[in-house]
Formats: sequence, structure tokens, C-alpha cells
Amino acid sequence: MLRILHQISFVVAAGEAVAIVGSSGSGKSTLLGLLAGLDLPTSGTVRLAGQNLTELDEDGRAGLRGRMLGFVFQSFQLLPALSALENVMLPLELAGRGEARQVAQEMLMRVGLGERLAHYPKHLSGGEQQRVALARAFALKPQLLLADEPTGNLDAVTGEQVIELMFAMNAEQGTTLLLVTHDEALARRCGRILRLSGGQLAEN
Repeated sequence: MLRILHQISFVVAAGEAVAIVGSSGSGKSTLLGLLAGLDLPTSGTVRLAGQNLTELDEDGRAGLRGRMLGFVFQSFQLLPALSALENVMLPLELAGRGEARQVAQEMLMRVGLGERLAHYPKHLSGGEQQRVALARAFALKPQLLLADEPTGNLDAVTGEQVIELMFAMNAEQGTTLLLVTHDEALARRCGRILRLSGGQLAEN
């Protein structure tokens, strides 16, 4: 059996910004998947706002994710058949929000894409796609934002613009941020840094 993570224990308080740093293949994305309830640990527990994720079935974990979590991925994860507006509207509609179109429009304007609402991902630059992803992540005002290498596919200048926007929106909403990155400078923007090595975490 391959053991990826071992004897990991940590707590993230509401409103904190925490970076998880580690080399490629260290298990950072696996840890993020466990924290989101996308995967389950072979032993131990994962608690989100007091709820033990390991006690929920798949539908229960999905419901909790929809209510509490926002995601920003390295590869953007936009749906290619949907416009920028529709990509941001989708989680709002799934959550039963009647004002989905208005909220999505406002969020896209907030990230500087008010003129790109009808554009599809293939017609947007990498930086624009990540801005759509930020708008989508913050549209439901999540309690926790999970960001997995959010600048990994962007050049340095565009990446810095996206990060400034992410931290600004995070502060505006008072969201708890858990950021996975190998970028030390980016990690230092967070209040705490946890280092993942050999399947175990250590705090700076």
C-alpha cells in the first residue's frame, strides 16, 4: 500500500490564511482533496466547521462543499461549453439562488471581465480564465476557499495580478483561505505556512 500522508494534524481557524508548501509529488493536492471531502482518509478524521466528513456519504459531502467551499485550481476547471457568465452562474443555480445571473454579472465585473460575459473559455486568456474561476469561487460567499497552485499556469505578471485580486476578494468577504503552492513568495503572503515533506506536516 502506498502511504501518501501520515500522522497529519492541524487546525485552521475561521478567517485565517494558511499556505501549504511542498515539492511536486509531496501530497499537497491529495491533502486538499481530503480537506474538501473529495477523497476519504484510510484512517483519521477530517472536520469542516465541526462536521466530520468521514461520517457523511458522498451526497452529504457534496452538499457541504456546495454550501461552504470555493475552489480555485491551477487548470482553471471551467466548463468549455459554457460562457464566462454561465460558468459563474452554474454553482449559484445549483444552490437554488434565484438571482444567479445578477450575482454572476456583478462578480465578473468585480474581477474586471464585465465586457467578456459571453466569451467562452477558449476565447479567454489564461489570466482571464483564472479571473472567471475566482468569480465563480467567491460568488457563493464561501466560508473556506481552497486554492491549488492558482498561478501555476500563468506568467509572472499575470499571476501577480490574479493573486492580488484573490487576496483582495478574500479580505472583502472574510473568507478562510487554504493555499497550496510551491511558491515561497506567495506562501509568505499568508499568515501561516505549513510544510509538507515525506507525508508529514511541519509549521514554520
